Amino acid sequence: MPIAPEHRWLYPIDWPELSKLIRFRRAKGRCEHCQRPHGRDVIHLGNGTWWDEDSAAWRDGKGRRVRALAPLGDLLPIQLMLIDIDSPPPRVTRVVLATAHLNHDPGDNRPRNLAALCQRCHMIHDAAEHRRRRWLNRYRLRAIRDLFTL
Repeated sequence: MPIAPEHRWLYPIDWPELSKLIRFRRAKGRCEHCQRPHGRDVIHLGNGTWWDEDSAAWRDGKGRRVRALAPLGDLLPIQLMLIDIDSPPPRVTRVVLATAHLNHDPGDNRPRNLAALCQRCHMIHDAAEHRRRRWLNRYRLRAIRDLFTL
């Protein structure tokens, strides 16, 4: 994820190298929450379930094997659409790893506070923080508007 300009000064000067170390050396190019591989296209069902080509198995949003689904090669395209009626049909997404701050503090760059996350896991992890920031921005804008209206 891109770094917001107002937060850029909180990151260390060697952030690109630190991020690469976490994503590729420690996590070995896989999301640390769901095990999706970096830079590869994965088939997913929209509910977190995705096809892992390396182990030839379906995995859930936490990287665990899903035994209830047949292997991808055994399913016909129409069966793929009927797997879960409530979810949209299977889609293909390219996985991109980013380094996330687990406590949402960009100044805290200890290795145990950093995790290599795919875009899905990163958005899920940051959802509460994004809601908090949206609320703060709306509140700030309303407060500024109240200063200038009579």
